[in-house]
Formats: sequence, C-alpha cells, structure tokens
Amino acid sequence: MAALELTVNPQPSRPPIVVLGASNVSRGLVRLAAISRARTGGAADLFVAAGHGRSYGVNSRVALRRLPSILGCGLWRGLDRERAATGESTAPLAVVTDIGNDLLYGFAVDQVAAWVRESVRRLVDHGAMIAITRLPLASIAGVGPFRYRALRTCYVPGCRLTLDDMKSTAERLDDAVVAIAGDFGATLVEQPGDWYGLDAIHVRRRRLDDFWHRVCGAWGLPEVAAPARPSFRDWARLGTKSAEVRSVARVMRFTPQPVVQRPDLRLWLY
Repeated sequence: MAALELTVNPQPSRPPIVVLGASNVSRGLVRLAAISRARTGGAADLFVAAGHGRSYGVNSRVALRRLPSILGCGLWRGLDRERAATGESTAPLAVVTDIGNDLLYGFAVDQVAAWVRESVRRLVDHGAMIAITRLPLASIAGVGPFRYRALRTCYVPGCRLTLDDMKSTAERLDDAVVAIAGDFGATLVEQPGDWYGLDAIHVRRRRLDDFWHRVCGAWGLPEVAAPARPSFRDWARLGTKSAEVRSVARVMRFTPQPVVQRPDLRLWLY
C-alpha cells in the first residue's frame, strides 16, 4: 500500500511592525498592541524604539533614565537578526512618529530632518511600507506665551527657543517631513489639533485609538471592530517592560529581547 502523504500548509507569516517614536508611542503601546493584533489577523510582532524624550540622533535623558538614540539603538540589528533566524522576508510595516523632540533640545531643523531621513532610508532598505506622522501644527499653533513657558519649564527646562522660534522651526521641520515622505514613497498621516491636550505634544489618551487606527489605515490593513479596552493587567504586563539597553542612575542595564513572547504577541523594545 502506498504511503499516505500529508500536506501541511504553512501558516502565513505576519509582517513585523516597526515603530519609531517617543512618549506618544510609550503611552499608547498597549493600545497599539491590541489594535495591530486585531488588524493583522490576531497576532503581531512589534519592534519598538520609543520612550519619553526619545531623540532620533542623540542619547536622551529623562530624570535618571538615559536611552540611546533611535539611530544608535539595537533595533536595526534586531530586525536583521530576526530575519536571519526565521529565514522570512516579509516586508515590515513601519511608522515614524513623535518627530520634534530634537527641536526642543536645540538641534537645527536640517540636522533633525537628516536624522529622520536616515531612519526612513534604513526602513526602505528593509523593504518596509512606511507611514510618517506630520507634526501637530494645529495643536502647536494654539499655544500661547504663558502655556509655552510652563510646558518648556516642565518638559525641557534647558530649551532656549522662544515661542515664535518654536512655531517657525516646527513648520519648517514639517515641510522637511513632507519632502522626505515624497522622496521615499511613504504615506503621510495627519494629526488633527483636537487629538492633543493641554501640553500640545501628547495625544489625549481617549484619542490614542484614533491615532493607531489611522496609522494602520495608512498601511492598508483592513478595518475591524474595535478591540476590547485593555485591562489593568494588560497595562502592567507591557508598561513594566524595559528597553534592551538603558542607563538608570548612571548604571547600564541590559534586558534580553523580546520582552514579550506569546502566540498572539511578540514585543521587542529598544
């Protein structure tokens, strides 16, 4: 009797999702995980370089915690390593967001734009489908002198930009972002002013779902019913995870990646 042959159809590979940003990414990470899982068929692989105050081009510090720049972190090595380990070549989905922190650190528009351009170029080299968020100009335009002084003192006390300078440089950086998107064929994501709260730079928590759904729409992912709201346990599971390399009180700390490895979610933080 001839041997019975069984044909096993391999499961379709899911695209890695690469997220470059800062505080808005960190604040919305749980919602990103839930929405990306829902819109990619129930599972997601997230490669995230974010964190409060994160810079695209230089090491950054908030309180006692320091993080390497997005360009200098291990994300790029991690993408290459994962592709080599799995042998898969599925094109990533990527978003470049939270562009503008470096202006507050005193870097010129041309320098910040160069860092963003290099980040996008690396994503293109990985074959990524890229979305880039524009700066929240409508939100920034509504900031007055008193609020600006308060925000600058709270978030970036070393910033020496006047309010007029801040608005002018933000507009010029946004123009550069539009040019970068055009040069690399990336999709621009608009950010309405009413998404942003009093500080003008952080998306309101109730609008984080809108933010991530718009990013997923830019990737062409199918619309789905809204996933369930995350529980406190969900927030604790992801919110307590640490980046691969960070310095806390001048002590270097290393966290093996991925920090989450479940059938429905794998998460790398850099």
